[in-house]
Amino acid sequence: MKRSQTLFLVDASMYVFRAWHSMPDEFTDLEGNPVNAVHGFTRFLLELLERQRPLHIAVAFDEALESSFRNERYPAYKANREPAPESLKRQFRECQAVSRALGLATMVDPRYEADDLIGTLLWRQREAGFKGLILSADKDLSQLLRDGDQQWDYARNLRWGADGVVERFGVRPEQIPDFLGLAGDSSDNIPGVPGIGPKTATSLLAHFGDMDSTLARIDEIEFLRLRGAKGHAMRLREYAEQAQLSRDLATIALDAPIPDSIGDARRLPADRQAIGDLCERLRLGALTRRRISEIADPD
Repeated sequence: MKRSQTLFLVDASMYVFRAWHSMPDEFTDLEGNPVNAVHGFTRFLLELLERQRPLHIAVAFDEALESSFRNERYPAYKANREPAPESLKRQFRECQAVSRALGLATMVDPRYEADDLIGTLLWRQREAGFKGLILSADKDLSQLLRDGDQQWDYARNLRWGADGVVERFGVRPEQIPDFLGLAGDSSDNIPGVPGIGPKTATSLLAHFGDMDSTLARIDEIEFLRLRGAKGHAMRLREYAEQAQLSRDLATIALDAPIPDSIGDARRLPADRQAIGDLCERLRLGALTRRRISEIADPD
């Protein structure tokens, strides 16, 4: 991927949560508040900037986990997740402040999730010739991949492009919403169709291509060489609307309200005053301060 035309898109929440769980809670700010997630996330960002030297990078945060437009359509969406404690919510805000101070385009919205912000910016910048490098292990984001794009599970150092989605998940990128609409997604509390699991969903999409064609040709399903085919056809008739709703919930929005100031997410010089204030308040160590100083200005 050409560095000048690569758009780094960071699914920040994944790395904040990883730091929250892996960093000891002995890290506190000047007021005694825990900042272990902030310290871990800052180290992650610095390592990424040092090793990759991105020219265009956007960091997307989740603020809509309980107020997403998806909750308006389906109140149970992600209702199976425990709400983040206030101490972690505070750290999310500090992580956003660190990202902004480092000169990185930082995206957050009360109704749209990080996935939607990433998808919208990537789709917007395709016309300018950019290819996306999405830093996340989340399978949902693989639906965005097209020729030349890559997804990077940074922690495991695994990368895959659009062609690798079939190998990993059994369906093409554009089929992922249909797949989740049929099979559901317990992590996001998306119901899908009862009794239809990943293998059946994959088989149906391999034969019919998409969910709409599957539902339009339900009468053909019982004649497929598919275990329990007659029962699957019956359940699809009964739960067709739920399947369509589930697909909508799993589909990344490409029209999220991203400020024009984000532009092409060109990396800016770090705000040294803001960085200095954050280092003091968050009690960032001398090594971290030196690393920030060394990468403060983009190449």
